[in-house]
Amino acid sequence: MEEELIFKLQPNKWVTESVLRAVTGLRSGTIQRARSDSWLAGREYLHVAPDGIPKENSECMYNLESINKWIESQAQRQPKK
Repeated sequence: MEEELIFKLQPNKWVTESVLRAVTGLRSGTIQRARSDSWLAGREYLHVAPDGIPKENSECMYNLESINKWIESQAQRQPKK
């Protein structure tokens, strides 16, 4: 019988959108809207490029810690019933 290996991965400080969606449950549309309306480049997200010169259409990496703080800050602003 072959032994099954299980790995537990700890997300990095900066993660791709697919990892951000997996660990927070945020949807792509929510991420895109937050990036345009609420998040700041350099704080919640960064554009990254293989040549080190990111452009507006470059892939984004997301700061998981900052985004979790942003989510937590919304606990104080919940709609009243």
